[in-house]
Amino acid sequence: MPETIIRMSGVEKSFGDHQILRGMSFDVHRGQCLGLMGGSGSGKSVTLRHLIGLIRPDAGLVEVDGQDLTKISRRELAELRKRMGYVFQDGALINWLTVAENLALPLEENTNLDAAEIAAKVQEKLELVHVPDTGQKFPTELSGGMRRRVGLARALITDPEIILYDEPNAGLDPRTARSINHLMRELSDKLEVTSIVVEHRIDCLKTVADEVVFLFEGQARVRDTAASFFQPTDPELREFLGV
Repeated sequence: MPETIIRMSGVEKSFGDHQILRGMSFDVHRGQCLGLMGGSGSGKSVTLRHLIGLIRPDAGLVEVDGQDLTKISRRELAELRKRMGYVFQDGALINWLTVAENLALPLEENTNLDAAEIAAKVQEKLELVHVPDTGQKFPTELSGGMRRRVGLARALITDPEIILYDEPNAGLDPRTARSINHLMRELSDKLEVTSIVVEHRIDCLKTVADEVVFLFEGQARVRDTAASFFQPTDPELREFLGV
């Protein structure tokens, strides 16, 4: 049996009188890339925020690598987060730092590596995402696609076991989006990391995901392989996809 590294079971979450998650349940196996797709308000972003411990559920279990995020201490959560990378929609780079300085920051704050070791690791990650000559540039000098690649390099800088992607195609033209999708798939295969990709673009999930989950009204309504997910029989998923 494949090892489960992420599990949500019966998770409920409300903000005031507005209930977002209504028994969210799914798991992710080690090394798997799972796509999450759903309409506005279906719970995609709230689900990701649960998985990095930014919010706690009102009920249910949120477990990462055997640790219940509702019960671990802040120190244990901080240590767990070091094993996770988060790729934001806009790259979330600090504009007054160079690309190299952006990537170096997590290593300076969380490791005992010396300056030479940090510089070598930064260059290694930039080469991994195919932008080796961007280290001395500032984020404002980069194209949208290059910013996304640098954002991915920063997520990888601590060699995480888990990567969470929040709409990695947002704001990108189709050609650039395709290149980012293929890079994500390449990294998933090469590094054997576990990934969750929140995205509404079909091309992205067809390329990067092993399986896709359709979130509807705060629940995981449909789960299928990427090859079969986009030929659905479920009426709500058919309506969402327009097929």
